[in-house]
Amino acid sequence: MRLASPWTPHLMPIAAPPSERLVAALAHDILEGKLESGDRLPPHRDLADTLAIGVGTVTKAFAMLERRGLVRSVKGRGTFVALVQTRKGVQIDLSRNAPPAVMTERLLARTLASVARNIDSGLFNDYPPIAGHEEHRRLVARWFASVGMEADPRHLVLTCGAHHAVALALNACLGPHGTLFTEAHTYPGIITLARHHALPLVGVAMDEQGMVPDALKHALGRAAAGPRALYVTPTMQNPTTATMGLARREAIVALCRVHDVWIIEDDVYSQSAVPDLLPLAMLAPERTFYANSLSKTLNPTLRIGGLVPPPAMYARVIDALHTSAIMVSPLSCAFMAQWLMDGTADAVRQAIRAESVSRVNLARQLLTGLASQDTAGYHVWLPMPALQAQRIATAAQAIGVTVTPPASTATDDSATDSGLRLCLGTPGMAELGAALAAIERLRREAS
Repeated sequence: MRLASPWTPHLMPIAAPPSERLVAALAHDILEGKLESGDRLPPHRDLADTLAIGVGTVTKAFAMLERRGLVRSVKGRGTFVALVQTRKGVQIDLSRNAPPAVMTERLLARTLASVARNIDSGLFNDYPPIAGHEEHRRLVARWFASVGMEADPRHLVLTCGAHHAVALALNACLGPHGTLFTEAHTYPGIITLARHHALPLVGVAMDEQGMVPDALKHALGRAAAGPRALYVTPTMQNPTTATMGLARREAIVALCRVHDVWIIEDDVYSQSAVPDLLPLAMLAPERTFYANSLSKTLNPTLRIGGLVPPPAMYARVIDALHTSAIMVSPLSCAFMAQWLMDGTADAVRQAIRAESVSRVNLARQLLTGLASQDTAGYHVWLPMPALQAQRIATAAQAIGVTVTPPASTATDDSATDSGLRLCLGTPGMAELGAALAAIERLRREAS
């Protein structure tokens, strides 16, 4: 006689197909410990009848759970929870800030076929110009123009993503000396770069629009003499999602002019945020290094970015480029050119934006206390005290959910205010729902 299943059937109350709602409900209860390793799940037909869904829907959901390692099927016996196996590794990753996956095998195959038909062997038989082929720079400049950044292709440098662009800017304007200013909570990559170059890093207080001008003025007034640069993400800031209005942007630019500070503008989220906000580089082209990337907009493996430096700093950026990567992958450039010319890039951007809106809405539905603005971004910010954030991050890891380590976004290790950056783009929708529900439970228990 078979033992009855201990699970009470239900569907996760999210806007998703029934199969994904069932996956989310089961994944949540397994990760929460409501089901233990070896527990039997209800038979497909019984579950379908109870939930008023199709047997095929149940079969599809169980297959998804089995691919994730959450359940295992035994021929002739049924389906069982496989939690022992799942706890050996990360199951749901909310720490990687990437756009939702919308690329299909059909789209990639069509792109490869188009690239093969139109391939230029010259791209693969010699090194490109150090700043990139002129045609590719024109295409990237046109892409930047769609978010309000008017760039002269002759003064644009192709890079291996935005992180590479930021590293080049940092090298060009500060070198081994100087002071770097940024938001109190910022992109973990800039913290790593500053520490790698042994640069003093000064965190500046923030509000709902990002960096506070009066706080920046105070920090600049106290800074040591020498070269100074400001790294800032004015649109959908990472990690807090704050976006500067025009008046705030003008105030930040004015302070940098008065104190002779270089600006490194990271604009990678502008494609998915509020339109018609002028980049800082358009307000202060003489002192702003503008960095953007197709990786955050189209696909994380398309490692193509661009850096537009102040005209007077172009030669120094080229020198810095010689010390790092000497070329962007020609195959990546061929993909980029094909997508930008045949309209695929715009279609993918729109699909990613629509998917991002759904994911942010799901986060708003399942999480309380979000400080995130109403954007179509890939991450949300859940503010809380630093100690609480670390406890939740540790507890989440123990149940198979990885979040961005709270300390990795803080410029001041002793700061008491912190939060959790939850990246929404990587997991499937059902996995995301289960992970966010688990985070909410942990947050309530820690309050």
